[in-house]
Amino acid sequence: MSKFWSPFVKDLVPYVPGEQPKLSKLVKLNTNENPYGPSPKAIAAMQAEVNDDLRLYPDPNGDRLKQAVADYYGVQTSQVFVGNGSDEVLAHAFHGLFQHDAPLLFPDISYSFYPVYCGLYGIEQQQVPLDEQFQIRVEDYARPNGGIIFPNPNAPTGCLLPLEAIERLLQGSPDSVVLVDEAYIDFGGQTAIALVDKYPNLLVTQTLSKSRSLAGLRVGIAVGHPDLIEALERIKNSFNSYPLDRMAIAGAAAAFEDRAYFEKTCQQVIESREVVVAGLQGLGFEVLPSAANFVFARHPDKDAATLAAGLREQGVIVRHFKQQRIAQFLRITIGTPEQNQALLDALQGL
Repeated sequence: MSKFWSPFVKDLVPYVPGEQPKLSKLVKLNTNENPYGPSPKAIAAMQAEVNDDLRLYPDPNGDRLKQAVADYYGVQTSQVFVGNGSDEVLAHAFHGLFQHDAPLLFPDISYSFYPVYCGLYGIEQQQVPLDEQFQIRVEDYARPNGGIIFPNPNAPTGCLLPLEAIERLLQGSPDSVVLVDEAYIDFGGQTAIALVDKYPNLLVTQTLSKSRSLAGLRVGIAVGHPDLIEALERIKNSFNSYPLDRMAIAGAAAAFEDRAYFEKTCQQVIESREVVVAGLQGLGFEVLPSAANFVFARHPDKDAATLAAGLREQGVIVRHFKQQRIAQFLRITIGTPEQNQALLDALQGL
């Protein structure tokens, strides 16, 4: 701890990202990256931006990308915000949309960046327990709050909350922002963007890191009522006017435009997920119902930390969380068929 730190910094508890091992031969199933590369059209669009124009600033509004998102979802560009990864978009929402006179509500088992942002922005939080099946109970959120946020499908469980349940949740908190964090929605769910015209308090965030295979590009989006988007723009332009570079804007726009490639790779991941679920169940694992590109599984007779260590010795990396309620679960990313088989083969001997 440095004497030059402010008192504020001393009390922060930062987010810990998933391990990025340096060894190349590992079967890496711990950070929910897509096993299939980005759209070739996205790569070509990015390559086309590597020229003398890099001496010029990018478009601060990212209008090309906003238009591609608006076209894809059938909304207006005034309903779209773009940022440097969905984590930055979420940060702006925490800063600009959640109120400080009542607690922010989110599930007790959820994305671990939420409590980090509460600490960063001085927001009171209340973590709402999932039920015994690790599902969100909508009625538990019908209480005074300064906002509600949850991933859908939830992470790290992979469980999906259907749109009609999201509607009931929105109706129960009409005076605060409800943020649905859809990092994994394309692997088995229906986006809540369908509800933004009906509910002015709904903000939906997404990332291009998962279903569009662009985790290395850092692009996130939000869709909601223009009033919500304007708040995010005001925060962004008070923080960093140019969050997306020229390659990111071009590549992300092209990824949204290439629907055929996107749909094909999502379907491959979904089909592989069902194979992995069946394989795990065949080995005696309980697997929560997943609509994501990962599964959450536990074995009734085998310790999760021991399993994770045993897999690592065989060159397979999965994510193990130490949080008490989920300490016996492993979160396993869906990889290529070969990677998935390597996982199942490694588990066979543990």
